[in-house]
Amino acid sequence: MILVCSPNNDLCRVLQGCSIPFVHYDKPGKAVQAAPRNSGILLLADGYPRTRTPLTADLLDTIRAKKLRCYVEFPAQSPGLVDGEVRTSRWERAVIASKVFGDDLPPMRILQIHDAHLVPAQATSAHIVMARVAGFHTAVYGLPPLTHPLLFEHDGLLVATAKLSQFVTGRYAPQQAWRTVWKWILGWLEQSMREVSFSWTPTVRPTYGPQAPLPETAETQALRRGVTWFSKAQLLLHPARMDELKTAAREGRESAPLPPPGTPQGDGSCGILEGYSAHVNHDGTQEQRLVLRSDCIGESALALAVGSATGAGGPGSKAAQNLLDYLYFNSPARKHERGDPSHPAFGLIAWGYLARPWYIANYGDDNARVLLGSIGAAALLHTDRWDEAMLQCLLANLRTTGKNGFRGGRVDVPDLERDGWRHYFDRDLVHCAPHYEAYLWACFLWAFQHTGYPPFFERTLCAIRMTMAAYPDAWRWTNGLAQEKARMLLPLAWLLRVQDTPEHRAWLDCVAGDLLQLQDHSGAIREQLGKPGLGAYGPPASNQAYGQNEATLIHQNGDPLADLLYTTNFAFLGLHEAAAATGEARYTAAANKLADFLCRVQVSAETHPELDGAWFRAFDFKQWEYWASSADAGWGAWCIESGWTPGWITTVLGLRRLGTTLWDLSADTRIARHLPTWLPRFFPE
Repeated sequence: MILVCSPNNDLCRVLQGCSIPFVHYDKPGKAVQAAPRNSGILLLADGYPRTRTPLTADLLDTIRAKKLRCYVEFPAQSPGLVDGEVRTSRWERAVIASKVFGDDLPPMRILQIHDAHLVPAQATSAHIVMARVAGFHTAVYGLPPLTHPLLFEHDGLLVATAKLSQFVTGRYAPQQAWRTVWKWILGWLEQSMREVSFSWTPTVRPTYGPQAPLPETAETQALRRGVTWFSKAQLLLHPARMDELKTAAREGRESAPLPPPGTPQGDGSCGILEGYSAHVNHDGTQEQRLVLRSDCIGESALALAVGSATGAGGPGSKAAQNLLDYLYFNSPARKHERGDPSHPAFGLIAWGYLARPWYIANYGDDNARVLLGSIGAAALLHTDRWDEAMLQCLLANLRTTGKNGFRGGRVDVPDLERDGWRHYFDRDLVHCAPHYEAYLWACFLWAFQHTGYPPFFERTLCAIRMTMAAYPDAWRWTNGLAQEKARMLLPLAWLLRVQDTPEHRAWLDCVAGDLLQLQDHSGAIREQLGKPGLGAYGPPASNQAYGQNEATLIHQNGDPLADLLYTTNFAFLGLHEAAAATGEARYTAAANKLADFLCRVQVSAETHPELDGAWFRAFDFKQWEYWASSADAGWGAWCIESGWTPGWITTVLGLRRLGTTLWDLSADTRIARHLPTWLPRFFPE
């Protein structure tokens, strides 16, 4: 078998590593001339995606004359190709379209070839096509009318319209599926290769396998790597880069490539970017999302403070302080109308900025995570410098919370200016949606514990009681029901800190017990869809709907997915706090299983240090790799949200190391001293 490619080609390196014999050439003409009759030859795309693989008429004539079995990828010309520009996939995935791969890869099985660049072709019976399809492992609605051939046979050739041999560096998934594809291609070329066995180590992979023994220091290592990721990720901003990103955001760009080597590292004084886009480029890199989110800033500050307190390293306590100083004192998040005591939005914190449309939104759950991060960071850094701003934020959210204790999904500045804060404070809203409400309830319980102001507790208890009465069939869910249960754990655990009653314990037992029914033996918590009609972002209802909106990353209940952006991370925090609040061993055991799982699935990526030590959103715990129905328009399977995912996972690992909880950590706060000043300003007679 003859390979025509660079020695660095993935297939070349994998075959070498597995001691599978082949002959290597760097020029197609020389290789074809030297090839024995009836042998197999692979013309691989070294110039991908900029330069197509040359395949001249003379070369084709020689291939036919010598009856060579020839595989060619990303060709400049070939039988079956048509005139047209190379097209780049965004939402299309690879779909098995024939039965040649056997039972291992039946028709409609889905594979991922990231950022595929396709030469136009016509093929009536392709083996693999690129198509926009919905589904987790299988194209549940079949193939759409428009597909693009990816692998097909034509006039004696096996043609791939993209570069399939970049399966390692390009991070193609699932690994076992691509192993089957390549085993078939090699067998098509040389019959003796049909039974060959080969494997490779993915460039971006889980740190441990599902059965590998964990070292005693696994959690310590995961904490250290999680904290130092904040340095390697290059998300902390420097003033020089800030101007560049603002310009890019104004131009409508959603992401930006990694800063070039030599770019100064930020120290937190200009904030931190949201994270990494889910879109993987053809070379395996990912771009940084162009938004500064207030919640990510607060959560990341807590993670950095934990890193400093535990001696785990990372950017350190100074960067943590800089992040919160930037957020509360220097960023647009609390300036303008939010900084004007006479304005109804005073004290609220903007969702995000760099672009104005994000600036108007005030999500209660995002404000809550800013507060939770600030509460923990202030305690770890032994400072009260943000107490006054935190109390203003608590009171601002309380006065835009209705009399039943529900605030709703978001309150925007134009609506506040039109209706005034009393409209929200007096409204009779019922919104049983823990994704949006639960963490604000946790903050209100904490605020009541430390200020004694009754409405913090009274409205929260009313809302929790109504929410538990509606559980589970009337709960509204965002991307799934499992995440709603996970979010509910924290306020229920903290309710016991304020008022420990049999009824309140029963509420926690109910929700936690149901959530733990979803915990796999690996420790993963399986995603779950809620009642149809009550979900905001369910699975796509058609192939065309795939990638059009926010979405769950499973297609149906039973899909083996752990969601580390919406569920697992918050379940980890909730179980940790519940174990301390109740002393119950089952919560401790569940948190321990989850910690082991998170240590295993932490990203290892030597060639992508900006990803190494983080956690992606999606993990398929049956295939044991990063995979999902990546249908979410903004936060797909391979995204990394700096605060939500690495932030909270690292924080809880650190709290476990310190032997404390977020509630106990902040027990000595003196935030109440600001209440006499600000309570009458927010609630005038």
